[in-house]
Amino acid sequence: MSSALVVTPPAARRFLRRALLLDPPGATDLTAALTHLGFVQIDPINVCGRMHDLILRNRVPAYREGDLMRHLHGEGAPLAAAARVGFEQHMPGTHILVAFPLEAWPHLLAAMRRRTRTTSAWSGRLTPRERALSERILAELAARGPLSSDDIDDPRRARRVWGASTLAKSTLQKLFFHGRVLISHRVNQRRVYDLPERVLPAATLARPVPPAGETARWLVQLKLRQRRLALLKREELRLVDDLVQPVAVEGCPLFHCLREDAPALHAAAARDAAATPVPEAPLLLAPLDPLIYDRRATAALWGFDYTWEVYTPAARRVRGYYALPVLAGLELVGHVDPKADRPRGRLIVAARSIRRGHRISDTLSALARWLGLSPRPARAGR
Repeated sequence: MSSALVVTPPAARRFLRRALLLDPPGATDLTAALTHLGFVQIDPINVCGRMHDLILRNRVPAYREGDLMRHLHGEGAPLAAAARVGFEQHMPGTHILVAFPLEAWPHLLAAMRRRTRTTSAWSGRLTPRERALSERILAELAARGPLSSDDIDDPRRARRVWGASTLAKSTLQKLFFHGRVLISHRVNQRRVYDLPERVLPAATLARPVPPAGETARWLVQLKLRQRRLALLKREELRLVDDLVQPVAVEGCPLFHCLREDAPALHAAAARDAAATPVPEAPLLLAPLDPLIYDRRATAALWGFDYTWEVYTPAARRVRGYYALPVLAGLELVGHVDPKADRPRGRLIVAARSIRRGHRISDTLSALARWLGLSPRPARAGR
């Protein structure tokens, strides 16, 4: 491996802004953004916009709420399989749902097949009841076309799945985890499933399962594409040793970037030495934005200890239920906890903490307009 490239914290931050498409002009379009990042995490919670929409609005010019789903599935009627450019599926080894470009499909096959042999009420092997119902569901999909769980006439409840769930819903969910059905489209965010051959292009489905080592290597590359400066485990580094450049940043553990990104990192260091300005207009980052996804890296490089607290008990929250970090120039300068009050057409700010000298009123107004709300945010209780 080559010797470490030594850069200052400001240079590393400057590089990340540009490498993660946060500096203008960002991505040329959604296809370019998805290809560049490797995937975009999907989350259904909608407090002030959904996670995937908040991630992409900072990266794709003129991005609108819901554009990712329209991009993947079409608008009005589902896209034909041949016209698809991406799809929804879970990251291998996790329950994290993401949007992938088509190139990812073969690397997910082994993980989907492994799930059919594991014990998990949510994603593992089918129970005898689910197995019997799955045959009927697959036959109905073949005959009727795309279906949601509500379209399956079966009143039985799932026994082992947390929460109130029908047997049809739990069975479809497992079939999706196993890759036997895919999300055709969504109706008001509700999943509508169809057979893979009617969702993905034939050429994509025909690609063989890669060797296990090739997929393991791809997963590490995916992590590097998503974060651009990443903290790699020893076993991860062994898989991509020939593809990465070590990066030493003062006060931080050793980072790695893809070798193809090293020239951009050199350029960021040169711009830092020349004191070239970066955009100072504050950006509201999604709670799981790639820039801040790794808490350890964020604390070391940005001096900002951030945790997404949506699942943290209220009494233990530090920043708020859905607090958005604020990026201004080369600093993370605080957070704001907004909520869209759609019935009243207003954006409510439950809490904020911004470093002195930074104003985010225009940034909040822009978020409100993007959500179709009044551009004058209100404080909670008003």
